[in-house]
Amino acid sequence: MAYPGQGFPGAGQPPPVGPYPGGPYGGGPPPGPYGQPPPGGPYGGPYGGAAPGGNAPPGVDPEAFSWFQTVDTDHSGFISVKELKQALVNNNWSSFNDETCLLMINMFDKTRTGRIDVHGFSALLRFIQQWRSLFQQYDRDQSGSISFSELQQAFSQMGYNLSPQFSQLLLARYSQRSPNPSIQLDRFIHICMQLQSLTDAFREKDTALLGNIRLSYEDFLAMVVTRML
Repeated sequence: MAYPGQGFPGAGQPPPVGPYPGGPYGGGPPPGPYGQPPPGGPYGGPYGGAAPGGNAPPGVDPEAFSWFQTVDTDHSGFISVKELKQALVNNNWSSFNDETCLLMINMFDKTRTGRIDVHGFSALLRFIQQWRSLFQQYDRDQSGSISFSELQQAFSQMGYNLSPQFSQLLLARYSQRSPNPSIQLDRFIHICMQLQSLTDAFREKDTALLGNIRLSYEDFLAMVVTRML
């Protein structure tokens, strides 16, 4: 049995890039790793000021280094969840949610301190750009968010054979409250990362690759607790 999600960013080959001709993305992917924040914002660099100077460490892209200096507001040499949240925005200008920021920090935190250094931050920027490209591909109406039908189609193309009822459950859990619920980029990343993590955990138990397993109640709890926030 082939399991879905192996083409996700951070899980092997990056997804193909499919920019849009217009819509909320302005004729292609938004510039910079954080989308298109309002001009004159508080962050410096492309946000309305000059980023601090200095040379990038070996192996770190100079642009990523400039962004790192800008986001590292306390000049500690590390990026915390709070600092990352202040820097990342969705297409509707809302900040990334805490849970997604924590998931991404943990993914690139090699020191297990709850923060990432400049090397981890550089890798995180590439990771976010890949997810934004994937998000754009599934946002077929170019609205800047993922609707129920687009989410269902996205799961299908990723290889997940999930029912409409399950997709509706995810939409209700992760969408912003509005007359037409939809998923922003941060929640899309969150959903897909957790689906991939739980799929990996399931596959470890499914040694015969049958697509079903038998679990004790405690095994089930352990699987969920160790893979999700």
